[in-house]
Amino acid sequence: MDNNERRDKGMVYKSDKSVYEQEIRARKLTHKLNTMDTSDFDGIEEVVKELFGKCAGHVRVNPPFYCDYGVNIEVGHKCFINYNCTMLDCSKIVIGDYCLFAPNVSIYAVGHPIHPACRNTGYMYSEEVHIGNNVWVGGNTVICAGVTIGDNVVIGAGSVVTKDIPSWSVAFGNPCKVIREITDDDIEFYFRKKRYDDEAFEDMKKTWEESKDDKRFPFRNGSI
Repeated sequence: MDNNERRDKGMVYKSDKSVYEQEIRARKLTHKLNTMDTSDFDGIEEVVKELFGKCAGHVRVNPPFYCDYGVNIEVGHKCFINYNCTMLDCSKIVIGDYCLFAPNVSIYAVGHPIHPACRNTGYMYSEEVHIGNNVWVGGNTVICAGVTIGDNVVIGAGSVVTKDIPSWSVAFGNPCKVIREITDDDIEFYFRKKRYDDEAFEDMKKTWEESKDDKRFPFRNGSI
């Protein structure tokens, strides 16, 4: 069994020549992506679709972007990934629909042994990362191997996510912890205690009414 097979079976593995060979494709595509005209939105999207293992719909990536393989990244519909995102996709990184990643988000689906004698042999491990629908990840957040983040979650800027985060949560910190639940009471406010103006809120309600079956607009307690 070579190290690619060991990695894909969830076993410890070494990053040897055979593993590096699988990274060549991703390095060529990320180089192409990161040296493109950043105003060429359609061209960037085409490269992203080629790079990622699964791209369900329109996905906007602002270069630079970095990953190990690309083929292990699965991204849902209408996601936005801002500048300087890094995804070490030695295992699957699965991202749901309508997710927003602020600048400098890092996802590490790989790790190294705790004991230095084991670590220095070159063996490592990988664990999948799963992120649900409608998740907003704040800038400079790190999401570690094996983590699952539920639907409709906000992760505050600068967080280090080492454990699972349940759906409908605001969580932040190092280590990242759930601070509170998101409820329909949050609908009236856009930042702290700042309320939407009447014109904007009426426009949002119209959109919700016209889009009752659109999962971008989930409510905890039914429709407004």
